[in-house]
Amino acid sequence: MRFIIRREIIKMLIEMTKNANVEVCGFLLGRKEGPGKINSLVLEARGVRNRLKSPHAFEMEPEDMVRVLDESEKRGLEVVGIFHSHLKCPPVLSKRDLEGMKNWPVVWLIITPEGEMRAWVLREGKVEEVEIRVA
Repeated sequence: MRFIIRREIIKMLIEMTKNANVEVCGFLLGRKEGPGKINSLVLEARGVRNRLKSPHAFEMEPEDMVRVLDESEKRGLEVVGIFHSHLKCPPVLSKRDLEGMKNWPVVWLIITPEGEMRAWVLREGKVEEVEIRVA
């Protein structure tokens, strides 16, 4: 499985993270492609307010989520991932992240203010790291 993301989207996510005092979060929109549609092509990142306003956890604001999902559907895009930041720790999944993955079984991209990032997916009950390709 590959997670293909444009360089300008990565730069935008890093800037969002650098300028934040709480975890940033949102959706990665695009399309799935390749045999079995296992590869994800990220065409757009859309931030969603963190309703917890916490530097250690996130929960997406439901009204923002609905708006982004409605807009993306009208444009023919699908949610291929969720992103959030870890401000003071490495980009590895927390217990809270693992619980969230059960509700959103897409790729989870975690990014730090320094630009370190890793992606994960929950497949058949097991967490797998996903290869990130920069386009």
